[in-house]
Amino acid sequence: MLTVQAFVALLVVAVSMLMAYREADRRVEEITRTRVLHVARALAATDDVLQGLATTDPARSLRDLAERERRRTDTDFVVVMTTEGVRFTHPTQAEVGGRYRGSIDAARAGGEIVEDYEGTLGRSTRAVVPVIQDGSVRGLVAVGVRRTRVEEALRALLGDVLTWTAAVAVLSGLGTWFLAARVRRQTLGLGAQDLRRLHDHHEAVLHAVREGLVIVDEAGHLQVLNAEAARLLGLSSADVGRRVEDLGLSPSLTAMLVCGGRHVDEQHASSGRVLLVSSSQVRRHGRPVGTLTTLRDRTELEELTDRLGVADSLSQALHAQAHEAANRLHTVITLIEMGQPHEAVQFGTADLQATARRRDAVVEAFPDPAVAALVLGKTAQAAELGIDLVLDPEANLPTGRLSSYDAVTIVGNLLDNAMESLRGVPAQLERTITIDAQDDGTDLVLTVADTGPGLAESTTREAFRRGWSTKDSTGPGGRGIGLALVQQTATRLGGGVDVTAGPGAVFTVRIPASGPVPGLVPGPASEPVSGGAP
Repeated sequence: MLTVQAFVALLVVAVSMLMAYREADRRVEEITRTRVLHVARALAATDDVLQGLATTDPARSLRDLAERERRRTDTDFVVVMTTEGVRFTHPTQAEVGGRYRGSIDAARAGGEIVEDYEGTLGRSTRAVVPVIQDGSVRGLVAVGVRRTRVEEALRALLGDVLTWTAAVAVLSGLGTWFLAARVRRQTLGLGAQDLRRLHDHHEAVLHAVREGLVIVDEAGHLQVLNAEAARLLGLSSADVGRRVEDLGLSPSLTAMLVCGGRHVDEQHASSGRVLLVSSSQVRRHGRPVGTLTTLRDRTELEELTDRLGVADSLSQALHAQAHEAANRLHTVITLIEMGQPHEAVQFGTADLQATARRRDAVVEAFPDPAVAALVLGKTAQAAELGIDLVLDPEANLPTGRLSSYDAVTIVGNLLDNAMESLRGVPAQLERTITIDAQDDGTDLVLTVADTGPGLAESTTREAFRRGWSTKDSTGPGGRGIGLALVQQTATRLGGGVDVTAGPGAVFTVRIPASGPVPGLVPGPASEPVSGGAP
């Protein structure tokens, strides 16, 4: 590379020197021609020349004048001649009286001549102009400079040309050397073949690994993005070189990509996917040069876990209903055994009517059988905990507005969250959960309110983060998952979740009629809108 750059620099310098020399030659030639022409014009216009031509011995009259003007103008010859070209003056006395060697026809006709010609003094640049009096040509004046003097002037300029050329050559050489040294530092001393081999290995490894790989430099610009990372983050190769803050990723994931700290298998959500993210700082010679981040897709596993959670919730609700039904059946049987069949019938009938009214109200509000079964089961489960689950009289969730899975996910987790918040409320205080659903044709609004302690203002934004909870983590799944599932489902459907701070908590899920956000798959949302959970 250094050799090629040096060759190019020398070639440029050589061409520049040649062009400078040709320009100097042209300028010297132009100056010389202009000079002899001006001298010849000035001399031909003097009265001394006219008077000398009018005397009986023009050679004698003009000899001193011509020699004086030749020395004064620093030219090589000043020749005054007849219109036929017979010389009256010449620097060599023996040439006086001889014929002028060169072109004079144009000057005889009243014009001017500037030419290079081989004369008695050698090759010269000369100008011939007419001496005009009363409109007629009386004689001719020729002034010339030998080419050897022109070449001497050019050689004088050549020294300056060579000096500047040498300076340019030195500067070009130094620039090439510094550039080569910088390239060597930037490539860590690797040659072209080494870089090519390293690039091939780099590309092979990047696209062979099944994990997403992202490298961000110390300035926060995305430098490396393999195909799996582009898929997981919803990016493309065109995003390489952009600032990470401008890629539209969630704030938590953006901070992790650029922070440079060490993180291992942290859960993040991006583009509707659940990702396990690990990152560490890359150092060279003890200096941080960027951050290396790996991404693993856990969306399908999380979706399966979520479905199992919903199934478990339904199972618990059905278990609560079965337990309640068993208690009531035992009551009826015991009344019969006690010989009070009338009271047993009244008790059973009243319970059946109450159950039917609750069932009818729930089924009317939630025509979807899965959602209705969930709410009925949660009502029984809440009753066992001493909690009153109330359905708003005007609640209505039209069939088909949400899929059964999405509706069960949202309603079930909000009810679980509300019951969890009321567990620590003393029995003498109000322990009520109110559920409502309204669809005005534009937005579907699901609301779950409880009379629990609610949330502090400072914690409402953290509540929808996966893993966050006010309770200790127990069980294999841990806590802090339910509200994250609600948030992810609402966001995937194009809506969001909001929550009011305590006392009490009101969770509001708003889903527009426009439907799911294109490109998002079932999984945690990229970032919570707002909210909190006990």
